Amino acid sequence: MSLLNRLFGGAGHDVAELARRLDVSEEALRALQPSYRDFTIPKKKRGERYISAPNPELKEIQRRILRRVLGRLRVHPSVTGFERGYSIVSNAACHVGRAVVLQMDIQFFFPSTTAKRVEAYFRKIGWNREAAALLVRLCTHKSALPQGAPTSPRLSNLVNFEMDARLNGLAGKHGAIYTRYADDMTFSFAEDSGEAISLVIRRTKAILRDSGYRIHDRWKLHVRRRHQRQMVTGLTVNTRVSLPRDVRRRLRAVEHHLATGRTASMSEETLKGWRAFRQMVERQRDALT
Repeated sequence: MSLLNRLFGGAGHDVAELARRLDVSEEALRALQPSYRDFTIPKKKRGERYISAPNPELKEIQRRILRRVLGRLRVHPSVTGFERGYSIVSNAACHVGRAVVLQMDIQFFFPSTTAKRVEAYFRKIGWNREAAALLVRLCTHKSALPQGAPTSPRLSNLVNFEMDARLNGLAGKHGAIYTRYADDMTFSFAEDSGEAISLVIRRTKAILRDSGYRIHDRWKLHVRRRHQRQMVTGLTVNTRVSLPRDVRRRLRAVEHHLATGRTASMSEETLKGWRAFRQMVERQRDALT
């Protein structure tokens, strides 16, 4: 690194090293102007999801950043979303057969993960000021992680290592298991203690506030006991990981209707997709047991 670059860019890996890793010229990297297409899509139950889709040139660079800059970095072991070797099945399997399952959802997860925190992370892992600022420009939109960029899921996990470590430590103090799948946090307890559950909820809110997040209090905070249907990432975990009973019944009804020539509530093609999903859940579940 030249003296000029060290003076203005600070210590650490510089833009030349970033360009080398991404296999582009420094000039092209500096000249790239990020642009996004912002739109909304309806959520399954209520509200809308805001998507920011990067243009093709930026998306290709983000994919390279994901593979060549972020790929081998370590996230907290409690984090299962978007990580290789994990799925909604392996996430749910951590909470099978527990006395109580507590679920909380982080509100506006990606938009609340700020560019300032992302830049601090890049500096922490060894990029100098100039390179970190360029990485932030390439990976954030409207001063936060954009939902729709290939880099956002992994960055959200990496940036929140300390938060996840604190939440995991909180769970351990109260006989609970903690996992996070994207914005979906799950604590499952070996014993049904109302005091412990209330304390974990309060402390989780405080820990999240320290990282700039809030939880959905009204609709997405659930405490489910053994006599209730315990759900984790869309799957039941009371005795084993499986599709919810109402979903299984609906699939059987559709299969019967289609087999007997009656009108069904879904097409053969849609049913085929559900069958594949059911087989995936069962195959991964059986592999974990």
